[in-house]
Amino acid sequence: MVKLNKIYTRTGDDGTTGLVDGSRVGKNDPRMAAIGDVDELNSALGVAICEISDDGIVEGLRLIQNDLFDLGADLATPAGPDDDFAPSEMVLRIVPAQVERLEGQIDAATAELNPLTSFILPGGTRAAAAVHLVRAIARRTERTCVAAGTEMALNPQALAYVNRLSDYLFVLGRALNNGGKDDILWVPGGSR
Repeated sequence: MVKLNKIYTRTGDDGTTGLVDGSRVGKNDPRMAAIGDVDELNSALGVAICEISDDGIVEGLRLIQNDLFDLGADLATPAGPDDDFAPSEMVLRIVPAQVERLEGQIDAATAELNPLTSFILPGGTRAAAAVHLVRAIARRTERTCVAAGTEMALNPQALAYVNRLSDYLFVLGRALNNGGKDDILWVPGGSR
């Protein structure tokens, strides 16, 4: 259980921050950039949820918000020597079941959509537009996580999760556009 009695600690005044294992890194460390993008992604998802009236979708997105906190904890936990990224009582890791749940959500949403005949522009309904913005943030988050992973070992399931999440947000945006009927299609060269 997390208990926060005091919000400021002054320990970061020197430009460093603590990781789960107690080590300290610069706030500009690639790991911290990835964690910051996960935080922004989660915050943007909270805004998008405010535009969605379907309780079932909201419930699923709240699970994803919880997963994103798990993802942040995973990224904030340095890998040990020969780490297999297995969770334990003291180590929180993204696990295959979380990735598989997203894959199931993608498959279920896709089954209800007409096939795409063109790329789509982000927009349509307010809910879909908000979800498309979250999707773009998820793509950036994935790039930042991959960049951090070139400098340190990261959980492969964490990387898979953020990749699947952006895919899910794409199909969810289409679903929120009246099952794709209100998608705005890209017209290549249409503004020349």
